Amino acid sequence: MNHRVSGRKFSRTHNQRKALLRGLVTSLFEHQSIETTVAKAKAIKPIAERLVTISKRNDLHAKRLVMSYLYTRSAAVKLFSEIAPRFAHTNGGYLRIIKTRQRVNDRAPMAIIQFTDYEIKQPKKKEEKKEEKKN
Repeated sequence: MNHRVSGRKFSRTHNQRKALLRGLVTSLFEHQSIETTVAKAKAIKPIAERLVTISKRNDLHAKRLVMSYLYTRSAAVKLFSEIAPRFAHTNGGYLRIIKTRQRVNDRAPMAIIQFTDYEIKQPKKKEEKKEEKKN
């Protein structure tokens, strides 16, 4: 029986699974939007939201807790300097999962996980660039 056992295993051992989730969360904080499978996106959402909530305190203990989980220092700096101040007056719900497509190779359902205030920076059109050069 599988009573009171929660969490996704992803066909990996505990150490491999922990490394996978840490890498995904680190990439999410560095790029603010990543594409992964739906199951992995659902697995990292509570972890990432917990780290954002911790980083809103912005004290030494919070920095040490976040750095103990993330792989790169640049991701932690970005979390404390850019991401946490944006959500200073928001209680939870920092991330959203948008289902996009099915992967070509194995038909796995894919999703984009991003911050709720994430804006897509689209490249400027040629006409807009020409107008800027004239001014």
